[in-house]
Amino acid sequence: MTDSVTDPVTAQAADRPAPLLRLLAAMVYDSLPVLGLWMITLLVLIIFNEGGAVYGYRVQTVLFLELYGYFALSWVRNRQTLGMRAWKLWITSDRERLSFDQATFRFAGATLSWLTLGLGYLWRYVNADRRTWPDLFSGTLIVHRPQSTD
Repeated sequence: MTDSVTDPVTAQAADRPAPLLRLLAAMVYDSLPVLGLWMITLLVLIIFNEGGAVYGYRVQTVLFLELYGYFALSWVRNRQTLGMRAWKLWITSDRERLSFDQATFRFAGATLSWLTLGLGYLWRYVNADRRTWPDLFSGTLIVHRPQSTD
């Protein structure tokens, strides 16, 4: 049985939302593997296009789906992305396993938050529970647990 303090899976009464600067630091960290993946994808597309430029909605759709895949798979499998792991952040939920539906709603909330120039993340200062739009959309919460075991 896991210790309730170090259990990264289930929501705990003592959990508080992670600080915004820690969330932003994890996002910056997560941009590195995503950019690497995009560079490889674009290189492959350029090679298949015989060295010509690749652009348009099809390329943007592929890159957007890769972005979704990176986050959704990380959240469902580990409840963390690489950036979240580096900053000791966890996605908690009342469920034993995070579902793809929750990951999709979380990603939609994050996308909408960025499209509104960060308003969804600043929402934590208006919401009584200090939850961001991705938290509210998905019924999850990102918490900081420095003592959690990996």
